[in-house]
Amino acid sequence: MPHFIVEYTDNLKETGQIRELLMKVNRVLRNRSDLFPIGGIRCRATIVEDYVIADGLEDDAFVHATLKIGSGRTNEEKTEVSEAIFKQLSEHFQPLLDTRYLALSFELQEFTGEGTHKLNNIHTRFNRPD
Repeated sequence: MPHFIVEYTDNLKETGQIRELLMKVNRVLRNRSDLFPIGGIRCRATIVEDYVIADGLEDDAFVHATLKIGSGRTNEEKTEVSEAIFKQLSEHFQPLLDTRYLALSFELQEFTGEGTHKLNNIHTRFNRPD
């Protein structure tokens, strides 16, 4: 953890620059390595091909992002990270918001640890002594 997941409508594939967005959010999370181990960061996106937005009559688009994290951060820390990520989302998509109809949303989900299982040897790469 953390996992940053973006769902976006296929009508943004050409103009959304989704890979660049993932890199921006990855940077936000890496800059908070005090909260999130770098080896646990996952940023990914899924194209949504079947959707109806609003009345279904326009070429509307949406981007919905979720940050899934384990428990243990303060409310202040969660707020800071959420605001930093939403700022990146808003700035990234501002050119599209200026030229088309686009719904942008973000949520943070926190796991309690119950019912989740992890096995990750990537952490060892970042925990080696220099």
